[in-house]
Amino acid sequence: MTAAIEAHDLTRTFGENIALDGLTLELQAGEVLALLGPNGAGKTTTVRLLNGVLKPDRGRARVLGLDPLVDGEELRRRTGVLTEGAGLDDRLTARENLTFVAQIRGLRGRQGETRVDDLLGRFGMIDRANDKVQGFSTGQRKRLALARALLHDPEVLFLDEPTSGLDPAATRDVIDLLGSLAAEHGRTVVLCTHFLGEAGRLAHRMAVLHHGQLHAYGRPDELAARLWDGVDADVDLGAPADDRTVALLVELDGVQAAETTASGLRVRVDDREAMAAVVAMLVAREVPVYGAVPRTPTLEDVYFAVEAQFRKDRADGHG
Repeated sequence: MTAAIEAHDLTRTFGENIALDGLTLELQAGEVLALLGPNGAGKTTTVRLLNGVLKPDRGRARVLGLDPLVDGEELRRRTGVLTEGAGLDDRLTARENLTFVAQIRGLRGRQGETRVDDLLGRFGMIDRANDKVQGFSTGQRKRLALARALLHDPEVLFLDEPTSGLDPAATRDVIDLLGSLAAEHGRTVVLCTHFLGEAGRLAHRMAVLHHGQLHAYGRPDELAARLWDGVDADVDLGAPADDRTVALLVELDGVQAAETTASGLRVRVDDREAMAAVVAMLVAREVPVYGAVPRTPTLEDVYFAVEAQFRKDRADGHG
């Protein structure tokens, strides 16, 4: 099966600055990739290279089997892009903004009108369809810009900070919409974001960039297995565990670590089976146990672990 996105040794410099250094990754159709990293990590450069807006100094890319440099026009007909700045025309209404782009995309007449109305309705903008964009909130602008990116039903979506500047309710709405979009028609999504919580809700894979270099790539659970040996679990005791209980736990076979939390304790064990000994010891000491739940590392946990490893490697002179 042809990958939706492939990059091999993709490299781009700007003068003395290496914006992207040897990026290699592969993404299958229908997957969501969270492209993560601090400002200047190379996220936006990656998106521009994959869209054929920039030419690489070295390496190659394929999106939907197409070469972005050779087949850029065809590729952009099959992809949608949402930049951090919505790029809407404040002088036009919401409907006019979408209709203008629909015509450029070849959606004219009744076909274009139907598509515009469908998207305005889907993104909760039908009541503001005839209002000029200059009076819209940040959240309304984001929803309209996302609708615009979807006018031509793209197979791949590139989203650059789609929820920046949004309040919590608007962020939730946009994330819910993105989740449904990714699930439909095998649509592939590349999500550039600083908001790790939203990335964790959507992403099948994560790529962590730093100074243009790829420091981690894969599914969050796969990366977690490489970063940590063992399983974390939260144990609900109804109150913080006392120091003596913690000290006894770490002496048990299969227990790697234990620490007090506001509602009990968190333990790291060799495997799930070791939790039975933890619970048995607590019960033997007449400590009430209300629950013991294995804690799967989140994308946020993995990201900060990768960042910590990156800083350690640099301090040791390896990065």
